[in-house]
Formats: sequence, C-alpha cells, structure tokens
Amino acid sequence: MPPSGPAALLARDRDRARPLLTFYDDASGERTELSATTLANWVAKTANLLQDEFDVGPGSVVAVVLPPHWQTAAVLLGVWSCGAAVLDTAAEHDGELAAADVVLSTQDRLPELAEVDLPDDVLGLSLHPLGLGMPGYTGPARDFALEVRTHGDVFVPLVPPDPAAPGLLLGELTLSLAGLVESAEQLAGLLGIAPGDRIMVDEETAAEAGPVTWLLAPLAAGASIVLCRRPEGGALVRRAETERVTATLGLRIDGVRQLGRPA
Repeated sequence: MPPSGPAALLARDRDRARPLLTFYDDASGERTELSATTLANWVAKTANLLQDEFDVGPGSVVAVVLPPHWQTAAVLLGVWSCGAAVLDTAAEHDGELAAADVVLSTQDRLPELAEVDLPDDVLGLSLHPLGLGMPGYTGPARDFALEVRTHGDVFVPLVPPDPAAPGLLLGELTLSLAGLVESAEQLAGLLGIAPGDRIMVDEETAAEAGPVTWLLAPLAAGASIVLCRRPEGGALVRRAETERVTATLGLRIDGVRQLGRPA
C-alpha cells in the first residue's frame, strides 16, 4: 500500500538517492545526510514501532516533544503514516500531554516531564549523532533508538489513514492529514520554493515556524533541506556554499535567495 497523507510527500518524483535532509549540529560536530530512500526507511521503522508496540493508528494522539532534527522528521512522518495526530509540543505547558496516547521526548527532558501527568507509553530519544540509545538512563521510558532498529523497512497500516482525520493539534486549531498536505503545498507556493531547491534553515527558525514550514513545504515542492542546530559563527555562510544552498528560511546570507522575501 503506498503511503498517504504527509508521508506520501516522500514518494513524490525526485532522485531518491540524492540528499533530501542534511542535518548539522555544530556543538557536537554531527553531520548526518539522508536520501529520500533512507528517510523513508526510518519513517517506516518508526511507524511499525508505533503501530506494533503502542497500537498507534487512526484516532491516536502522539505528543512529539522534540526539537527540529532528522530523527524528529522520521517521527513526525511515522506518526502520520499511522493515520494518527501529532500534538503540538507547545501544549506541554498547558498540562495537555496527558491527553496523548504516546509521548516521544528527548532524554534530557524526561526528568522534567516526570513531574507532569503523562500517559503510560513514553519513548525517549538521545538524539545521539550516531543514532545510539540513551546512555545512563534508568527511568521507565522506552528507548526509541534501541527499539526502532528491530522493525521493518516497509510499513503497512492495519487501518488505512482517513485523510479527514486530525493530523496536527495546535491548541484550538486542528489540521487534518489532508489539510497538512494542502497547507504544505500552498505554503511552498507562497514562499516561492521551487523543485530542486536546497533550503537552509536553522533550528530556532524551524522551531518557531513549525513542521509544516520546515519539513512538509520543502517536501511538497520537491526541494531538499539543510537543517542546522546550534550554528557557530560564520559556519552558515560557509555551509551555504559547500552544500550548494539555493534558498534560506529565516536566514539572511549574501547572494542566497531568502524565501518569502522579494527578490
């Protein structure tokens, strides 16, 4: 069964071997590059983990307490592959995480979240540069990195996703699975994202803009993403050249087109 909803954006016409999502973390020295094929494998593994171990499917709500990251991209698309809704992580401040069926959080946030009313099913992510598990963790959360690797590279939902079902919960606003795709396509047009664009965005801008902007809109347009976490000094200027960046989101770099701004 072909993917549907936001995950179907991965299957759109593109060179599946070329870089689709390149992630930098200047604090750790990480550079991780995923092609469309590699990201799709991570998405399938994540969806299988959520469906098989946590019964995630249409009607489920999954809270994603993660920063913009390549693993976050796999988690979001994995949740949507199951036909479930992502609870916007800003809701954690309103005590609404208890409304989720499953919570995925970074390891460093788990002690803090232990003080909040959470569901029984919690997955922790170390966000280690090599995708390793949570070092030194002894709490009740299950380790995403250790568990996801045992699941298959092909995902078949037990219940086909309903395009009209909730896909993203943003306070009082709800976007359906189909609405996420439509919003991504519209936003790509408004921002002027072109097929083949290589878009650089930093973590802060991505977090403020949300996943429809930093992840889904580029995928909808047939563009690729260079996501930079904790950038240092002039690294972004040099990176724009080495990564052949054609446009930026929320960043101003001389000689590079800034999305959403007049040429």
